[in-house]
Amino acid sequence: MEQLNRFISTYLSNLHMPTIYWTDIVEIFILAFLAYHILLWIKNTRAWALLKGVIMIAVFILIAAFFRMNTILWIVTNVFNVAAIAIVVMLQPELRKAMEELGQKNFFSAMLPFDSDKSEGGRFSDRTINEIVKASVEMSKVKTGALIVIEKEQPLSEYERTGIDVDGIVSSQLLINIFEHNTPLHDGAVIVRGNRIVSATCYLPLSDNMSLSKELGTRHRAGVGISEVTDSLTVIVSEENGKISVAYNGQLERGMDAERLKVRLSEIQNKSVEEKKRKLWKGRAKNEE
Repeated sequence: MEQLNRFISTYLSNLHMPTIYWTDIVEIFILAFLAYHILLWIKNTRAWALLKGVIMIAVFILIAAFFRMNTILWIVTNVFNVAAIAIVVMLQPELRKAMEELGQKNFFSAMLPFDSDKSEGGRFSDRTINEIVKASVEMSKVKTGALIVIEKEQPLSEYERTGIDVDGIVSSQLLINIFEHNTPLHDGAVIVRGNRIVSATCYLPLSDNMSLSKELGTRHRAGVGISEVTDSLTVIVSEENGKISVAYNGQLERGMDAERLKVRLSEIQNKSVEEKKRKLWKGRAKNEE
């Protein structure tokens, strides 16, 4: 009994409930939010496989420490700094994309009135949408391969420089002529900025996503690849079967028809709310007539 009292007086008497402030609760939520999104980011990139490899190495180091394998521990201690730099280099594309996505978050868009991209007409006009859809459908019918990259927030200047300057207003006739077989500009991608075709025969990065179907060729992998490293939307027409696909945010949506393609293009048009309401009202009035 005396020993128990001594234990209580020595150890338990020093225990006390810490004072929790509202800032501590906010900090817990922030750390939990960051941890969740970091794990989600790791799972959706090549870092997931790398993380599993790091865990295996960590288990091996713990075993070496338990059995006092001093030579192995000395090697690990000396290469740790180099390994950390090597991991950053290997994950450079993923880290760059994560920073770009963070910069694209419009946290203050509702509070800042000077958003230059929110013009009433949007990034491009309804006419541009109709012309791209018309050209895609016409090329689909005759199985003419096409790759049309539509710029959003991130500039595509580095890919634009790999092609030939066009600087022409978007029209179905021009797009069809560009991708026509045996023409000088049919290879590569077309880049659309606003209502103009700025460049043709552009080279795009190929996706190394292993989940993509093996039957997909270079054109589809290039469309997915550019959507992985930028926020652009790419319209792809297959030369083998004439199917229309859309690549956006690293995902490929296949088997598009004219209406679905028009909807996908309208989603990135970035029209003002008032303009969308006017367009909807006009559509309803036309149907009533």
